[in-house]
Amino acid sequence: MNPSIQAALTDQANHELYAAHAYRAMAIWCDDQDYNGFAKFFFTQAAEELEHADKFIRHLLDRGVMPKLTALEAPTVEFTKLIEVAQLAETLEQRNSANIHQCYAIAQEVQDFASFPLLLSLIEEQVEEESWAATMLTLTKRAECSGAIYNLDRHIVKELSATNAA
Repeated sequence: MNPSIQAALTDQANHELYAAHAYRAMAIWCDDQDYNGFAKFFFTQAAEELEHADKFIRHLLDRGVMPKLTALEAPTVEFTKLIEVAQLAETLEQRNSANIHQCYAIAQEVQDFASFPLLLSLIEEQVEEESWAATMLTLTKRAECSGAIYNLDRHIVKELSATNAA
């Protein structure tokens, strides 16, 4: 396996692990602040990011490469408002998309055709991920009073599920 695509895929596996760690921290903050709907959503996202990391790791292992896991950066754990959490979620998903696009560009450059299916499936999934993140941010910005935030929290999982189903 070409060293540059091997390094890119390993880096992305580690980024997916970081994203899982960050989403778990966001879920814990939301849970602590009694944003139970957001907490549930972010705990689910954390699990999904772990699945993505496992896909990269499995792909590397299946191709005879031992992925090197690195130390994870400590995620943000202190927020003053729910909007900060939504903004971080959008940033995480945009960064994830950019990283996966970079992996795909490297795979094209080195003609690593075996990585295309994995990367294309994740590129397609990232369209949905960025969509829910943008929707969450928009809805959170609109919820300016306590009652609106409470209502949004109660329905966030349903709202974002509807976004992904469309």
